[in-house]
Amino acid sequence: MPVSTLALLLILCLLIFLGLIESWLHRNAISKIPIRIHVNGTRGKSSVTRLIAAGLRAGGIKTFAKTTGSSPRFIDSNGDDHVIQRFRPASIGEQIRMISRFAKHSPQAIVMECMAVQPQYQWVSEHKILQSNYGVLTNVRADHLEEMGYSLNHIAKSLSNTVPFNQKFFTSEDENYQVLKDKAIKNNSNFSLSSGSQLDKKFLNGFPFIEHPDNIALALDICEELGVENDQAIKGMRKMIPDPGALTVTKLSINNSSIDFVNAFAANDPQSTLKTWNIIFEYIKGSRKTAVFLNTRPDRQVRTQQLLDLVFSSMKADHVIVRGDNLANDVKSRHENMNKIDYTIFSYDDSSSKIINKISTLDDYLIVGIGNIVGWGEEFMKKLKGYKND
Repeated sequence: MPVSTLALLLILCLLIFLGLIESWLHRNAISKIPIRIHVNGTRGKSSVTRLIAAGLRAGGIKTFAKTTGSSPRFIDSNGDDHVIQRFRPASIGEQIRMISRFAKHSPQAIVMECMAVQPQYQWVSEHKILQSNYGVLTNVRADHLEEMGYSLNHIAKSLSNTVPFNQKFFTSEDENYQVLKDKAIKNNSNFSLSSGSQLDKKFLNGFPFIEHPDNIALALDICEELGVENDQAIKGMRKMIPDPGALTVTKLSINNSSIDFVNAFAANDPQSTLKTWNIIFEYIKGSRKTAVFLNTRPDRQVRTQQLLDLVFSSMKADHVIVRGDNLANDVKSRHENMNKIDYTIFSYDDSSSKIINKISTLDDYLIVGIGNIVGWGEEFMKKLKGYKND
């Protein structure tokens, strides 16, 4: 046998051996964690992951969690945040390493946000990596269309790859739940549907940030299933550190104007944006006038048109600020044909200071930022917080 062939065989055998060792180590780590909760969905995964973990900790269950939202974090058993430093592109292998890390601390429970987008990787994340006994899916929205399909039905089928076998599955998706329910039945898992509209409003108060009722209801149902009463779990949830992309209200003082700014940039699809707007309208608007600041993306033209339709047809704020190029005709036509809402347009080249000066003219307004948080949006929020009125 040629030396080169022998060397290749030895390398192949070594790789197989190392793979078997890694597989054994992972199974051993999984066996040390009795409660494993896997959170998937289009919107709200990070928030629900944190809510569940906080509720379980309040019930005396030693719980670790990992989120992959606006900024990847792991949350220890005391509820403290730790930034995950990545020195390579994100991959689902990160979940294996985190489970191994958690197992060393003998947790009673872990709550992991699904980080896979491709359907096949979602399946691997659940059935080969986490092997959850409590599957969670927040909602089904039109996002990642290239990877998951161009209809909500296709997206629901893709997300259903994380429904566990022979376990329990929870969701707050109230429109496209039948696909999820059918998958749960096929996988011999119990199906549970949570609804924020059915939740006692006392559970929606007391948060230092804005949280979706569906997210709270979903997290409470899972905590209750694990023996933590609602009144106990909600105390932990109210004290938790929110995700960096959470809905927060920042009180600003700019050029003698007082303004409340809601960072809702993370809700960048029309359905989630409207739900967020309705929550803001119901719980914190009061008698103030409102403005929408739409920060668009040049590579998301279809999404931009959808959000413009939403802003002018359904949100009906008192003023609209749009940041983007070549949108004057689009905005003008909606202003003339839908609702004659006052508007201001800025280009991508306009400075943040110029936009902030415009915002300062909207004294006593509640302004809601939507569209896109990545890149410019993050930097803009940092600058805006320089005007924070404590």
